[in-house]
Order: sequence, then C-alpha cells, then structure tokens
Amino acid sequence: MRVIVAEDSALLREGLVRLLEDEGHRVIASVGDAEALLAAVAEEEPDVVVADVRMPPTHTDEGLRAAVRLRRERPGIGVLVLSQYVERRYATRLFTENTGGVGYLLKDRVMEVDGFLDALERVGAGGASFDPEVVRQLLAGGEGGGLTERERAVLELMAQGHTNPAIAERLFVSVSAVEKHANAIFEKFGLAATPGYNRRVLAILRHLGA
Repeated sequence: MRVIVAEDSALLREGLVRLLEDEGHRVIASVGDAEALLAAVAEEEPDVVVADVRMPPTHTDEGLRAAVRLRRERPGIGVLVLSQYVERRYATRLFTENTGGVGYLLKDRVMEVDGFLDALERVGAGGASFDPEVVRQLLAGGEGGGLTERERAVLELMAQGHTNPAIAERLFVSVSAVEKHANAIFEKFGLAATPGYNRRVLAILRHLGA
C-alpha cells in the first residue's frame, strides 16, 4: 500500500517508515505536522494515512482535525490515528465521520508489530480497527443499552474489526451464537435495518461514546 506517515516525533516517524517499508509497503511521504500532511495527501493520493492526534503547533488536536477533514473530503483514503492515551472526545469525533477505512490505536500498540500491521491493512481495505482499550473505555462510558455481558464482549471484538468466526474462536462459542448476539445488539440499538458491517459497529460506538 501507498502510505503517508504524519508524526511530529522524528524518532517514531522514522521507525514507522522503516517498519512499513520492511513489510513491503511504500511510504510516499513522512511529515511532522498537520499542514504538511494535508499538502502531501493532495499531492500524492495515498491508500492510507497514519497520523498522530497531537501535532504542532499547539500539540492538541491538529492531527485529529486533519484526519476528520480527510474523512470528509477524501473518504477513499484510509485513516489510522495514533494517540498516546485514550482521548475519548477525539475518538468520538472520529467515529462520527464517514464510516469504514478508519482506525484509532494507542501508540503502545505499534510495538505489537503484527497487530499494528493488521490494523493498517484492515483500514486500507476499507474496514475498521479500534484499539481494545479505546473500545473498552468508550463502552464503559455508555449506559450499555441493556446489553448482556456476553453481548458487550461480542461488541468489543466487533469494534476491534474481528469477523464473526474470529470472535467465535476468541469466546469459545459457535459462529451462530456470535450471529445471535450480534443481531440482539443491533436490535437493542435500533440498527437492525442499517446496512453494512462496519457502519453498524461504528453507529453503536457513536451511540455509546456520545
């Protein structure tokens, strides 16, 4: 995939570039601030952008705002956002944008190379990938919508981007049981008629994180 990396820490930025190139991806630009990110996207048209939430000049939400803008203006480009901590309001803002091709990972997850690369590929393919800790904190902040403990477990794994067979394997249940729990979740949130796997998952997360 063609990737643009936006990270103000030169050390982490170069580490990401080397990791991605070693894994066969083509890093077409690496930049240190949000303005340079938007300019690089306009010039290079990447498949995926990996961007830090906080970048110069204020180190607050420049990267997040750039990611939100990209989701609105160029929905065909995947956006994987990295954050040092679980920043609830930033995650919620990202969830409310165009669904699919979006992810939110804690920076510590980058050290788990296989997981990071898996998230990148999911996002690049139009899927979703959210850090397990981000999902847990968002769910913990919601009322739960009357979900059972097993339904919440299924929801967490769905939000991380796992397929029904993968969820079944992790929870040691059948695929049909996962489908039953998923349907119950969608019914409880009034989403049974909403099309699209990622769309339904993100809609639930938006509801819980609002």
